[in-house]
Amino acid sequence: MKKKISPSMMCSGVLEIGTYLSAFEKNGIEYLHIDVMDGEFVPNLMLGTDYVKSLRKASDIPLDVHLMIYNPENKIDWFDFQPGEYVAVHAESTAHVQRALQKINATGAKAMLAINPATPISALDYVIDDIQAVLVMTVNPGFAGQKLIPQTLQKITDVRRYLDDKGRYDVEIEVDGNVSFENARKMSAAGGDIFVAGTSSFFNKNIDLDLGIQKLREAIELR
Repeated sequence: MKKKISPSMMCSGVLEIGTYLSAFEKNGIEYLHIDVMDGEFVPNLMLGTDYVKSLRKASDIPLDVHLMIYNPENKIDWFDFQPGEYVAVHAESTAHVQRALQKINATGAKAMLAINPATPISALDYVIDDIQAVLVMTVNPGFAGQKLIPQTLQKITDVRRYLDDKGRYDVEIEVDGNVSFENARKMSAAGGDIFVAGTSSFFNKNIDLDLGIQKLREAIELR
């Protein structure tokens, strides 16, 4: 599969968003990652329905929405998800995860199951036919700037093996958490396909944005 980049838009300041979007479009960025947090499933509040709808109008780059909220099955309709967008719900966030995934699929968007670092891969067992991707969290969700949990590199490999053993070669693996240039290379080698870029890579004042995107691209393509 082609390796893809999904910049974390919570790392983009409101006053700088136009600059970032222009650079992302110029550099062929594949997705825009939006973290939606409810202050309960994770101890933070971030990016809501209006932001999602406004960003959709501001750029033609497809959205990659990460719902870090309790009971997402009751809130799917709030976002007006579109075909071609990715939408992730957490295995830990609801007793009715399959219902949430099915509601995402019904919108035409691609359903993704997110799993926290300590969540076993067996969470995929009975929803494997309902997803188009798996989001492997390589930090505990809620805040930017955390350190990589080392065991999650092996987890990426294990998820890829699990999917292949089930014949789901088409299911992509997204990785999220401390995706630095160095870690991105390791994550790619482990089996990652989509890389959530944040403060560890090109959202950094010490590196030129275009050069940072190129550097991350070279890391995930193992060049």
